[in-house]
Amino acid sequence: MFCNRCGAQLKPGSNACPACGKLIGDPVAPTAQTRLQRHLRPLGISWMILGVIFLLKAAVVLVMRTALPSVMFGGDRMVHMFGPAVLTLVGSVLLLIGVGGVLTGRGLMRHEHWARISALLLGILALFHPPLGTALGIYTLWVLLADEGGGEYDRIARAV
Repeated sequence: MFCNRCGAQLKPGSNACPACGKLIGDPVAPTAQTRLQRHLRPLGISWMILGVIFLLKAAVVLVMRTALPSVMFGGDRMVHMFGPAVLTLVGSVLLLIGVGGVLTGRGLMRHEHWARISALLLGILALFHPPLGTALGIYTLWVLLADEGGGEYDRIARAV
């Protein structure tokens, strides 16, 4: 038996082509979704929501940075010197995480090759941001590090 898409030889009883990832079977019959397939869309949506939350936090911090000198009347000199720089750094990091979360969520929903690695890295970092970040980090690792999860994700990404 050979794959209809790439012509590679298929092993008896295989569900997908080992070369291109095309699913094998009756196109009319509904196929049961794997755990990864069931959870990729909710995971992508969750990353996009968390990314938007981080973007809002970044906006607040960056607005605070511009308002800090006018709010602080005669406070500590160190605050006046380093306060705006620290807030700029914090706001920039939050902005980067927010944009990364939105792009990673979109990539997971579109089954992009890079999105799995990006989600795993962000998932590990999110573990240290309770409660939402920790929950999403655990969910990300549970979905993407399952047995055969990496190979299955690659097959899904190649099939698109």
